[in-house]
Amino acid sequence: MGGPGEPPEGTPEGGPGGGEDEYRSVVFDESFVRAARLQEFSAQERMADHAPAVRRRPPLRRGLSRQALVLVLLIALAFGTAIYMGVRHPYQTPAAQQPVEPLRMTVIPLSPQGKVPGATDPEYLYAHSPAAQFRIGAEGIPLPAARRTAHFSDSQVVAALTTAKDYLVRSSLYPEVIGGQDVRPARVLLDGAQLDQFDQSFARPTADGRHQPTGWLVRFDQTRAELADSRIRVEGTLQVAETDSATLEVTADHTFVYALKATGSGAEAQASLFTVRRELHFRFDRDDLRLHQAQLIVSYVQAGPLSCAEDSTNHFRPLLAGQTAKAGGPAGTDPYSTDGATALCGSLATSAEPKV
Repeated sequence: MGGPGEPPEGTPEGGPGGGEDEYRSVVFDESFVRAARLQEFSAQERMADHAPAVRRRPPLRRGLSRQALVLVLLIALAFGTAIYMGVRHPYQTPAAQQPVEPLRMTVIPLSPQGKVPGATDPEYLYAHSPAAQFRIGAEGIPLPAARRTAHFSDSQVVAALTTAKDYLVRSSLYPEVIGGQDVRPARVLLDGAQLDQFDQSFARPTADGRHQPTGWLVRFDQTRAELADSRIRVEGTLQVAETDSATLEVTADHTFVYALKATGSGAEAQASLFTVRRELHFRFDRDDLRLHQAQLIVSYVQAGPLSCAEDSTNHFRPLLAGQTAKAGGPAGTDPYSTDGATALCGSLATSAEPKV
């Protein structure tokens, strides 16, 4: 405390008066004590001769500190961003996804108008046919430029196109598939909800527009024909479009041309060309894109030369070099039946055959 002096409120009543009071230097009244300023020395200050008498304590600040205010603002910003992204983010899955539709398929055999042209050299046949400029194998299925849509990113569009191409390659170009020996390469690319329909098609083939193996993939009756040249010619296009905020659709329209010869025939056997036009419609939701799977919803196939009298439900049974179509048309159609599909057959134009 400070040195002795007069109390701030004067001499206390009843206290000893005058400077003669020997106790005046050590006795203080209550008002003096309340007015006195307390000073606290630190250890370092007590050791120094000329240290300041006191170390003032920093004043107490009322309200939030600057750091606390910044933290509150950041938390509010994070919550606001999360709410906005949940409502407006273009890649969020909207309402419930569409149910997977069963595949609707149409397979039309094309019957030749005369004898099927043939030659011992498949390259000669290709060079003298409309497939002369077609590319070989998967090179004939190029991917178009991929651009994002309103609700799907560039990478998702590429994933849809790539999956569609992979299905075309596996279902139309794999030797084990077109030879009728295996279906698994194509099956693994299908959405799980379509696997029952796929399996039923191969277990119990039926020309009902739902369960024809030749609607799912290209395969030949190996007791009749085999590849004379493994370099299959292909040409076509892929197109992608967003149908709604949850769905992408890819349309594939390709023509595949196969050089075939009679099964077990020698190298000098005559070959002929067999043409398959496939228009496939694929649908993708976000799960399909993530799992590299597709929903095949439409398959429209034209193939020939075939005989309309032959059953093309399970396998294609091609007419080979020098052969002609059997007399008769496709199996009869009952217009009173609502279960079966209409039997269809077309005529293969001579312009579609090689000029030999």
